[in-house]
Amino acid sequence: MPESAAARWLQQRWYAARAPWYLLPFAALFGGIVALRRAAYRHGLLASAHPGVPVVVVGNLTVGGTGKTPFTLWLATALRARGVRVGIASRGYGGSTQGPERVDPAGSAARYGDEALLLAQRAGVPVCVARRRLEAARHLVADGCELVLADDGLQHLALRRDLSILVVDAARGFGNGELLPAGPLREPLSRIAEADAIVVQGSAPLAAMARHPLVIPMSLQPGLLRALRGGEEQRLASWAGRRVHAVAGIGHPQRFFRLLRAAGLEPVEHAFADHHPFTAQDLAFADELPVLMTEKDAVKCQPFADGRMWCLPVAAQPDPAGAARLLERVLRLLPRGGPLA
Repeated sequence: MPESAAARWLQQRWYAARAPWYLLPFAALFGGIVALRRAAYRHGLLASAHPGVPVVVVGNLTVGGTGKTPFTLWLATALRARGVRVGIASRGYGGSTQGPERVDPAGSAARYGDEALLLAQRAGVPVCVARRRLEAARHLVADGCELVLADDGLQHLALRRDLSILVVDAARGFGNGELLPAGPLREPLSRIAEADAIVVQGSAPLAAMARHPLVIPMSLQPGLLRALRGGEEQRLASWAGRRVHAVAGIGHPQRFFRLLRAAGLEPVEHAFADHHPFTAQDLAFADELPVLMTEKDAVKCQPFADGRMWCLPVAAQPDPAGAARLLERVLRLLPRGGPLA
């Protein structure tokens, strides 16, 4: 079903100037739980382990979309192009398998989760899903991977990491700066200092990251529109002036809608909850307008696609200088005899 009014109300409060006062006690409780959990891992009361090859975690501090999946796709592709046998460990959110299981690119989002299936289809590297990312990482190592990317793994402390990358949406930033449920933060802003690199989707400066030594601007560039049935491709610019149904079940649907408007389209907006399990009925609009959706949503709609349905892939384009510095740091994690030797 479409994004609920309650969810929209809560997100509006998260990105307002001040958090609702009556939610602050719950945020304080949540913060205490986060701190206790981190302390338990730090002192060995909760078990953590390393899979034996370098682990690079890509994640965010906020609830909702930041461009993390496109960046993970970019990083995996860049490492593969440099000869690194890289694999991606994912929780497989929204999928049914408990794992560890290697994702079949021809499989279903219902089994593997939408993000994991999209990464398997686009990255050209092994993707493994498991409820515990450590198990997924170990499965990838047994499969011959020499470096593991943990997708959305910043808060999953059972998997020890060698380098962490924080992805931030500049347009929304960190909202009101409060922890859940008073704000959008999963962890306190102090965690910014622990990230090895920060990737900022968009150009707006964020004061909370001003002193970090490696901040990399990134843009999301639209690709060719692709028909879900038949695979026909068309340039987005050729659709300027057209009225379309725009469907987005992602963490930040408005980003997709803005992209379409910037290209000159006239979208009828349909925002769904992140990871929404689409059915044909969700897209049964009472007209024959084209239906445009994100690539992440398309992997769930492919089984019942009709001739109206198109998706718009986007590609992460990090700043070249910052990207080169980041890749150098990641490649230095590999032992002698790897791609740099």
